Amino acid sequence: MSSINDPAVLFQGTTLEGPEIDRVTRTLGDLTDVFSDKDALAAMAADQKVYDVACYFPVADGTTAGLFFGITYIYPGKVGTEYFMTRGHFHQLRDRGEFYHCLEGEGMLILMDEDRQTRAEKMYPGSLHYIPGHTAHRTANTGNSMLVFSAFWPSDAGHDYQSISEKGFSGILVEQNGEPVLASK
Repeated sequence: MSSINDPAVLFQGTTLEGPEIDRVTRTLGDLTDVFSDKDALAAMAADQKVYDVACYFPVADGTTAGLFFGITYIYPGKVGTEYFMTRGHFHQLRDRGEFYHCLEGEGMLILMDEDRQTRAEKMYPGSLHYIPGHTAHRTANTGNSMLVFSAFWPSDAGHDYQSISEKGFSGILVEQNGEPVLASK
């Protein structure tokens, strides 16, 4: 006997809902190794929200040929002149790629290859970004409202946050004369 079921998850607008959604919030206190201006960071509240993530993991972590889906919500703000951003990571399985799709707001996708060459792509509603394997990535909110984007990645990719925590990105995104600029670190 066949059956017809409702989906386990609903993705409507910028919202991901369902009983199987994992949620996490990152604050300035969680991101002390991310921002370059340590004095500006120390002057801010450690419990200040920087970003929220909602994810759907329909298969076990590490499953070959599976996919994960998530939505990230980055709040507007800066630490000194550096925009609020995600932690950033390589994939543990370095050859795995990923897609980001901007849903709302303005931002930059910051990409760094394994030779530490850094570049950035503008994000705006409707922009679609392919992140190739062997590329670290993080996202910054350069606007005055929430930056919201969805992501699709292989369930066996894993996350290597440690490499970025130890060495950082070779470039940082800062505001200069009212504009985002990718500056050498």
